[in-house]
Amino acid sequence: MKKIIFLLFIIVIFGFSYSKDKYINKSNAPKDITSQMTLVQVEYIDYNGKENLGLLVVNKKIEKEIIEIFKEIKESGFQIEKMIPISEYDWDDDKSMEDNNTSGYNYRFVANTTKLSNHSFGMAIDINPRYNPMIVKDKIYPPNGSYSKENKGTIVADSPVVKVFKKRGWTWGGDYKTIKDFQHFEKVIKK
Repeated sequence: MKKIIFLLFIIVIFGFSYSKDKYINKSNAPKDITSQMTLVQVEYIDYNGKENLGLLVVNKKIEKEIIEIFKEIKESGFQIEKMIPISEYDWDDDKSMEDNNTSGYNYRFVANTTKLSNHSFGMAIDINPRYNPMIVKDKIYPPNGSYSKENKGTIVADSPVVKVFKKRGWTWGGDYKTIKDFQHFEKVIKK
């Protein structure tokens, strides 16, 4: 709890202006996309069972919903190793996944395509990616990933995390037919 209070104090004293520049504007995304992003603080239970404060960059349209979702996830006791904006990994999704970092916004293409990922629009969240990897045929991403119910923070179909997202209309990558992307949740907002 002291750590959360200290982090809140730092954020209040120094403000979000530097953070927004560092965590959002330094990406290579066009201004019409970065202007839609916001930095959200959420509490979570870390792998040591302690309350912690994380930062997620998401689309402003889902800011309130993300706060509610992570409040419910925390209340369920589900553990998250860390939650740092992906800019801390030089916008490198692979580095962030290998470090088991939970993240949202990242202006990038879907792997091996020219299609922008929903992360590019701040409409997707990856949770504990090392222990909830993407599995395509016989390949695991990240390469150091391991999917086992024995791992802390593993997401399974009946997990509270899946229920919390789905009840708000999100899609879970664990339900995909041709691949399994256990870390991935995304929301499509109808226009």
